[in-house]
Amino acid sequence: MTVKEVKEMINLMQEHGLTELEIEKNGFKIRLKKGISGGISSEMSGVMVQTIPAQFQAAGLIEAKAVVEDAGVYTVRSPMVGTFYSAPAPDAQSYVNQGSDVKEDDVLCIIEAMKLMNEIKCEVHGRIIEILVKNGQPIEFDQPLFKIKKA
Repeated sequence: MTVKEVKEMINLMQEHGLTELEIEKNGFKIRLKKGISGGISSEMSGVMVQTIPAQFQAAGLIEAKAVVEDAGVYTVRSPMVGTFYSAPAPDAQSYVNQGSDVKEDDVLCIIEAMKLMNEIKCEVHGRIIEILVKNGQPIEFDQPLFKIKKA
């Protein structure tokens, strides 16, 4: 992805009043989000590691945070704002632990949102290599919850 393409995406966001834009092209993925301050933050992942041009950072348009993920690792992200629970009840065992083998449709956790308990299910086969949040922790939309090494 070239500097020109990133600049065009930023202009497109500003021109149309978009708060978020995500594009995937040739195995490279970039997500731009407009923050509360009006600056745009960027997350990138893909085979090629590219950096955000200094001219965009200097202009206050982009706060860069590059995310480069191994192709064999899947990150489960929160689909909502709420409270993370690792088990169905306070005295019950966790759905999964680090090192647990998981498959599609296995329940990974519960997110409580507006007094509703929402089961978060696995979308891939693999092994939990990292749990990124703690039981009872408030979480944000799109916050990484688990890292799974794909089988």
